[in-house]
Amino acid sequence: MGQVRDLPKSELGVDEKTFEPTYEVLEGKEKVVSELKAAAKKADAVFIASDPDREGEAIGWHVMNLLGGESKKVRRILFHEITKNAVLKAINNPTMIDMNKVNAQQARRVLDRLVGYKLSPLLWDKCAICPRASSASTRKPSSRPTKSWKEKRRWSAS
Repeated sequence: MGQVRDLPKSELGVDEKTFEPTYEVLEGKEKVVSELKAAAKKADAVFIASDPDREGEAIGWHVMNLLGGESKKVRRILFHEITKNAVLKAINNPTMIDMNKVNAQQARRVLDRLVGYKLSPLLWDKCAICPRASSASTRKPSSRPTKSWKEKRRWSAS
């Protein structure tokens, strides 16, 4: 399923005084969210088994928040192999969403957005080579032809 919510595409989506993000359901995920809400109402428990990194934890947190009143049914499960034993062990030992990982992911996302919206336009105008591999850092160098570049055909036998 992957991500279901993110910051809005067309605006900053971050309160610049409190750094509080504003999320919206991603385009094309509305049906999935509706189906999840309907299934959660009928279920005794909702198991979230996203990746064990901060991005996966944040995805689980977003799903939990979208469930609203059903969020108390959410259980976080972790397994590192897709076998019957590993999945059953995870289901029998659920945990809660790790808010430290969620907050770390949100902080990274908010910083990326603030830098992207506020700093990137300045970098596009003022900086030929920027310190980060983002659209701002690759725009200028790739838009200028270099004299030393020559096309070479390369073949590999893999």
